[in-house]
Amino acid sequence: MSQDAMVERVKELVRQVTEARFEGAMYAKLARAHGYADGYMRALLDAGLVDRDTLLRAVSDARREVVDGGPTEPRVAA
Repeated sequence: MSQDAMVERVKELVRQVTEARFEGAMYAKLARAHGYADGYMRALLDAGLVDRDTLLRAVSDARREVVDGGPTEPRVAA
């Protein structure tokens, strides 16, 4: 699995968690979704497959997509 595919999976998991939270999901469902996303991200970090900054950007982008209702603009390096 490529790094891009792993990062997309992180975004998908974070979107699911964020959507569940905003939909008022039951605690058990929300906790399970959080645990799965957190565990996946920890495994990627521990294995050295993805760096911390990449994960932070992925989480931020996925949350923003749910809140704003669409994909974000590409980031421009300063």
